[in-house]
Amino acid sequence: MPAHLERLADRARGYVEAASSANTRRAYASDWKHFTAWCRRQNLTPLPPDPQVVGLYITACASGAATADRKPNSVTTIERRLSSLSWNYAQRGTPLDRKDRHVATVLAGIRNTHAAPPRQKEAVFPEDLIAMIETLDRGTLRGLRDRAMLLVGFAGGLRRSEIVGLDLGRDQTEDGRGWIEILDKGLLVTLRGKTGWREVEIGRGSADTTCPVVAVETWIKFARIAKGPLFRRVRGQGKDVGPDRLNDREVARLVKKAALAAGVRGDLSEDDRAEKFSGHSLRAGLASSAEVDERYVQKQLGHASAEMTRKYQRRRDRFRVNLTKASGL
Repeated sequence: MPAHLERLADRARGYVEAASSANTRRAYASDWKHFTAWCRRQNLTPLPPDPQVVGLYITACASGAATADRKPNSVTTIERRLSSLSWNYAQRGTPLDRKDRHVATVLAGIRNTHAAPPRQKEAVFPEDLIAMIETLDRGTLRGLRDRAMLLVGFAGGLRRSEIVGLDLGRDQTEDGRGWIEILDKGLLVTLRGKTGWREVEIGRGSADTTCPVVAVETWIKFARIAKGPLFRRVRGQGKDVGPDRLNDREVARLVKKAALAAGVRGDLSEDDRAEKFSGHSLRAGLASSAEVDERYVQKQLGHASAEMTRKYQRRRDRFRVNLTKASGL
């Protein structure tokens, strides 16, 4: 490439990376590695794209023959792997024809044979959240940080990547997904999503002990954060706050750990409880417990449709509208 175009090429590469999240790129890279390793074991070549080879690969994934533990992949995982292959092939300038019968027909058969209803994560309700934050030590930096993360994640209906992607202010880091503004009446969160920017308002709570805004203010004060990532690693035996942003997997671990410590769903075994709770439990908890017009919940969660919001509501009355009686029966 001519020297005078190198700077434009570097900028273009940056825009390509910005088109997808870091988590998505990691998943695409991992799935491509999985596919190419399977091809090597079968003495097949991954390039150029061959629909027959891809069809055999997703068959192996569905049967467990593509994994070391012989455990079959779920339909969701197979669909993600196929999307990853399509993306990777496109980046190499050799598109994969997903409509080819060797791919489309096999995938349809896998869906018909193995598809199962989605397993929803358990919702964290307000009473659960209060019990969870009480298990955290407010006398430590880690406890203050985790308290703020749980309260903000719940009150904002935020995804785990959105929680850890927050900066203290606008345009402070390259990898930030948004920023906060602390106002008199609450916290204004500006987020960058797949479809653009959106704002989330988190009002102040009725008590300081459960107020997400107070929790954030307390964390910022004692962590002495002036700029950059809001939620960071606590190091030095819990006595120092580092510059690095938390990984979003830490949110899932925190929710699981706090739920177990608080005895949430104590009727279940510890293994079952660990499986049922995740970062998603915070969003489901807000959607299920906020007694306001559904439109406001939909806006807070950033959903494009009310139907998606209803999937998050664990306590809603599914038979509030009874068409049987309405029809006269």
